Amino acid sequence: MNFIESELLRIFVGEQEKLHHRPLYELLVSEALERGMAGATVFRGLLSFGLRHKVHTSKIFELAGELPMVIEIVDITEKIEEFLPVVEALLRDSGAQSLVTREAVRQWTT
Repeated sequence: MNFIESELLRIFVGEQEKLHHRPLYELLVSEALERGMAGATVFRGLLSFGLRHKVHTSKIFELAGELPMVIEIVDITEKIEEFLPVVEALLRDSGAQSLVTREAVRQWTT
């Protein structure tokens, strides 16, 4: 097996965040696909809290719409760098509260 040094771009947004009447997490994945990124996955958080220290959980019906969506996108550093302005524009235009992280990863190939 071989590996490619890559990066993981992780974006946290609320599941109710929208732009142009579409969920923000869907737009982010669509943009990643359109730009030929190596891969993207969306996870729905079951329990979380953020800056305001308010707990969000899927166990309480009223708060179900406030759960975090975590979008993970993997590619080489250069492609992540090229994609960041797209992410920044979508987050800015949506007005969403968000968190964006990056970390080094290895993509295994055969």
